[in-house]
Amino acid sequence: MTEDNSLDDSQPFISHLVELRGRLLRVIVFVLVVFAGLSPFANEIYAYLAGPLTQHMPANSSMIAIDVASPFFTPFKLALVCAVFISIPVILFQFWAFVAPGLYRHERRMILPLLIASTLLFYLGAAFAYFVVFPLVFGFLTAAAPEGVMVMTDITKYLDFVLTLFFAFGMAFEVPIFTIVLVMAGITTPAALAEKRPYVIVGAFIIGMFLTPPDAISQTLLAIPIWLLFETGLLFSRLFVRKSAAKQVGYEQEGLDREE
Repeated sequence: MTEDNSLDDSQPFISHLVELRGRLLRVIVFVLVVFAGLSPFANEIYAYLAGPLTQHMPANSSMIAIDVASPFFTPFKLALVCAVFISIPVILFQFWAFVAPGLYRHERRMILPLLIASTLLFYLGAAFAYFVVFPLVFGFLTAAAPEGVMVMTDITKYLDFVLTLFFAFGMAFEVPIFTIVLVMAGITTPAALAEKRPYVIVGAFIIGMFLTPPDAISQTLLAIPIWLLFETGLLFSRLFVRKSAAKQVGYEQEGLDREE
C-alpha cells in the first residue's frame, strides 16, 4: 500500500518534469530559430550597436580585433544575445504557462501584469542606455583620452562593456516592480518606503556614479529615472494596498450580511 502511494506521488512530479522539459525545449528552439534568422545580419547588428562609439571616435581610428577568431565569433555572440533578448516574451510566456495552473485566481491576476510590466521596463531600460547614456559615455571617454593616444577599442571588450550596461540599466528600470513585490509580499509598506525616500535618492546617485562617467550630467540622467521609477512603484503599491483593504472590507461586510 505504501509503495502504491509513493508511486502515485511520484507521477505528478515526473509529469511536471516532463512538462518543464517540453517548455524548455520550445524556448531553446525559438531562440535558435531567431538566432538563425539574425545570423546573416550579425555584422550589420554589431555595426549598429557600435554606432554610439564610432560616432565619437577620431576620424583616422577604428575598432580593432585583438584575438584571431574574434572578428568571426563576436558578431555571432551578439546575434545570440539579441535572439535571447527578442525571445524574452516567449520565455516569460512559457514560464507563466508552467506556473499558472498551480496559482490561485488572484495570484494569476497579479503575476501576469507584473511579468508584462517587468519585460517592458527591461526593454525601456536597454533603450534608455543605448539612446541616452551611450552617446554621453562614449563622448566623454573619447574626449578624455590623453594627447597622443589613439582610441581603438577591441570589438569583444566593447561588446562585453555594452552588454553589462544594458543589463545594469534594464535591472535599474525594474525598481517599480521590486517596490510593488515587496509591498505585495508583506515585507514592507508604502509608508515605510516613503520614509526611506532620502536614502533611495542618495542610492540612485551612487548607482549613477558607478555606472556612468564621472560627470554630473550622465550621473543625473541615470539617478533621476531611478528615483522617478521608485516613486511610480510607490504610487502603484499604495493603490494595491487600498484595493486590498477595500476587498477585505467587502468580504467582512458580506460575512456580516450572511450572519444576519
